[in-house]
Amino acid sequence: MRRALSACLALCLVLGSCAAQKREGTFFAMDTVMDLTVYGDEDILTDTEALIRDLEQRLSVTRPDSEIYALNETGKAALSEDTEALLRRALEICALTDGALDITVYPVVRAWGFTTGAYRVPGAEELAALLEKVDYTKISGLTLPEGVLVDLGAVAKGYAADRAAALWRERGVESGLMNLGGNVYALGTKPGGDPWRVGLRDPFSDATLAALEVTDSAVVTSGGYERYFEEDGVRWHHIIDPAAGTPARSGLASVTVVGAEGTLCDGLSTAFFVMGLDRASALWRTLEGVEAVFVTEEREIFITEGLEGHFQPMNDYKNAEIKVIRRG
Repeated sequence: MRRALSACLALCLVLGSCAAQKREGTFFAMDTVMDLTVYGDEDILTDTEALIRDLEQRLSVTRPDSEIYALNETGKAALSEDTEALLRRALEICALTDGALDITVYPVVRAWGFTTGAYRVPGAEELAALLEKVDYTKISGLTLPEGVLVDLGAVAKGYAADRAAALWRERGVESGLMNLGGNVYALGTKPGGDPWRVGLRDPFSDATLAALEVTDSAVVTSGGYERYFEEDGVRWHHIIDPAAGTPARSGLASVTVVGAEGTLCDGLSTAFFVMGLDRASALWRTLEGVEAVFVTEEREIFITEGLEGHFQPMNDYKNAEIKVIRRG
């Protein structure tokens, strides 16, 4: 018995840890497919999925049993620690981006059908009436004024990634990769010590635009190709400009934001897309610990200086000129 135990311990030392085995899982939550690869104990996948599903139940804007639904219905509701924390952080990001991200744009998004699937182009008068209630600064003490509604969808997956990464760290995980529907979080490095390589999608095709090397970072992409409908030959995408009430036309095809906090990266990817290259670059220069990739409608690629040496163009972009945005 002792010999068997000694052999087991020796094998564990060779492999690193009996518990830290590769676990892979896929499930559907928050209206997207989620993929997990994690080197941890046998319950880590089940517990991560349970965590994310619990957040979905609390944060959904369409589920009648969610906390956000109750908040929108009554203007004030009892919020759990997670929901309150995310709402407060979302409002901070709204302020940081001067409203390019505005969580009160939900009635406009709903009018376009992006939360219901009943897609249509709202009229100018309808949009003007809805925009009168779009203003995150009207929220005081987590109480909503009459007619103001919130949607945390622009930051929910980023927050879920942050919470899942925190769970992994608590469980001693040193290596893991999650893809929560375009919200990627790379924890630590790959088991051999190399950085994780995250593929960035070409916004003009299903091919890969580039590979990005990261460690302990969120990688979040927003683009007009993700969800859209066409009417009278015009493509209308789901990223709404809160100032205009219409899909953002900023000259950008996609934005990827990289940083330690998934919630911030999630919110910034939307805000940067709305802002356009010049305004987004100006805001980026005021931030620390955040990097970005911008792809324009003309297929130009811009990366911020912290990504130099970590960004590898692929496929049709192998020989493309990569322009670097610098702080100075």
